[in-house]
Amino acid sequence: MTITISGQDLRLQDVVAVARGGAKATLSGGAKERIAAARQVVETMVEQEKIVYGITTGFGMFSDTYIDKDASALLQQNLIFSHACGVGEYLPAEVVRAAMLLRTNSLAKGYSGARIETVQLMLDMLNAGVTPLVPSQGSLGASGDLAPLSHMILVLLGEGEALYQGKQYAGAEALRLAGLKPIQLSAKEGLALINGTQIMLALLVLAVVDAFELQQNALITASLTAQALRGIQAAYDPRVSQVRPHAGQIAASAGMLRLLDGSKLTTAPGELRVQDAYSLRCIPQVHGAVYNGWHHVGEIVSVEMNSTTDNPLVFAEQGDTISAGNFHGEPLALPADYLTISVSELANIAERRIERLVNPQLSGLPAFLSKHGGLNSGFMIAQYTAASLVSENKVLSHPASVDSIPSSANQEDHVSMGTIGARKLRHVIKNVRNVLAIEYLTACQALDLQEATGLSPLTAPAYELLRQTVPMLDADRIMYPDLRQAAELLENGALLQAVVGTSEPLLPALPNY
Repeated sequence: MTITISGQDLRLQDVVAVARGGAKATLSGGAKERIAAARQVVETMVEQEKIVYGITTGFGMFSDTYIDKDASALLQQNLIFSHACGVGEYLPAEVVRAAMLLRTNSLAKGYSGARIETVQLMLDMLNAGVTPLVPSQGSLGASGDLAPLSHMILVLLGEGEALYQGKQYAGAEALRLAGLKPIQLSAKEGLALINGTQIMLALLVLAVVDAFELQQNALITASLTAQALRGIQAAYDPRVSQVRPHAGQIAASAGMLRLLDGSKLTTAPGELRVQDAYSLRCIPQVHGAVYNGWHHVGEIVSVEMNSTTDNPLVFAEQGDTISAGNFHGEPLALPADYLTISVSELANIAERRIERLVNPQLSGLPAFLSKHGGLNSGFMIAQYTAASLVSENKVLSHPASVDSIPSSANQEDHVSMGTIGARKLRHVIKNVRNVLAIEYLTACQALDLQEATGLSPLTAPAYELLRQTVPMLDADRIMYPDLRQAAELLENGALLQAVVGTSEPLLPALPNY
C-alpha cells in the first residue's frame, strides 16, 4: 500500500497505515511543484538579503538579529542542534512515524520553503523504516513541538539516534544501513522542519482512531452487562432520542439496540424491575456524549492534518512571506483535553456496571461472582483495579491547556501545553481499555454463573471469543493473565471483528476516517 502525499487530502486511516502498518508514502506531482515554487521565493530573498524572520534573522528573542547569507546554512543547523533538548522516555515508534508523515504532508502544501530533496529524505527514511528516537518531554506546544521535532530532524543530518530493523543506532549509521545519506540544511529549512504541531497531532490522530474503536468496544461490553443483569431494553427505544436528538445519543441508542437485537436475556419494564440504574439506563446519554466529543475533536484533527503550521509562511504566488502564529498548539490543546475528559467517562460508567455485577445486593448474583465466596475472592480485586484506573483518569483528566508559562525571554509569552495534553490522552485511553476488559470478564462470568443462554446473535461471538482463551473462574487463580488477555482482545481489534466483522461500525465514522 502506498499513500500519496499532496498536502490536501490525508485521512486518519492513511496515517494509521503508515504509522502502524508500514505503508509507503510518496509525494504527488502537484506537491513537488508547490514545494519548488515556495523554495524559489526563499532563495530569492536570501540572495537579495531581505530581512525575513528565520531566513535572514535569528529566532525568538533574536528575531531582530540579522544573519549574513553566507551563514544561513549554519543558522539552520544550529537551530536543530540547540533545540534538541528533549528528555524522558522515547515516544513510541508509531507516534514518530505518524509525525514524520504529518510533517511531510504539511511541507507538501508548499508554504514552508523547504527543498524537495529535504522533504524526500524524510519520506525515504519513513519508507526504509528509519525511525528517529524522540524523547517525549520538552514541548510547550508553541512554537509548535520544537524540542521533539528537533530530535526527529537530527537524524536527517546524520546526528541523533534512530531505530532501524528493530535495533538502535546512531543517526548516521541508521541512514547508512538503509542506503541513505544525511543532508545539509539550507536557508529556512530548519525552521520549516520543526516549527509545527506534528508531535501533538500524531498523538491525537492515533488517539482519535483508538477512541473510535474504544467506544464501540464499550458498547459491546455494556451490552454483555445489560444481558447479564437482565437489563430493560426499552431505555434504548429510538423515540427517547427523538425528543432529545443529540447525534451521539441517537447513535449510541442505535448501537445498543443493534447489539441486543434478538436477545432472550433482556427484560421489559416491570418484568423484574420498573427501571434500571443509570449505568444501564443512561448508556445512550453518557456514551452518546462521549461520541459527540470524539466527533468534534476528530473534525478538528482532520483539518489540522492538512494544514500548514509553519512560520514564516511562504506565499509563492505573491512572492512574499508572512510571520504569524500557525505553529501555536491551542487549536489542538483544547480538543486533547476535551477528548481526555470524554473517553475517561467510558471508564467511569463501566466501573459502575462492574460494581453492579460483583455486588450481590445489586445483582442478585453470588458475591464477587464466586461460586464459593469466602474461600475464594472471585472478582473482588478486579473491581478494585477498575476503580483505581478510574481514579487515576480523574487526575490525568485535569486539563493541561489551562496552563501557560512564558519562554524565550517573554517573546513566546503564551503557550498551549497541547503535547502534554495529548500524551495524557494516550495514557487515559489505555486505562479505559483495561477497565472495559474487566467489564468484559465480569459480564461473561456473570452469564456463566447463571448458565445463561439466549445471548443476542451479535454478542454471542464476543462471549465465545473470550472463552476460547479465558475459561470461567471456578475457583481463585492468578488473574492478571486473564485481564491481560481480555485487554489484548480489545486492543488488537479481535473483539470488534468478532462482533461486526466487515459490516458497518457500531457508531458512525468521521467523513475523513
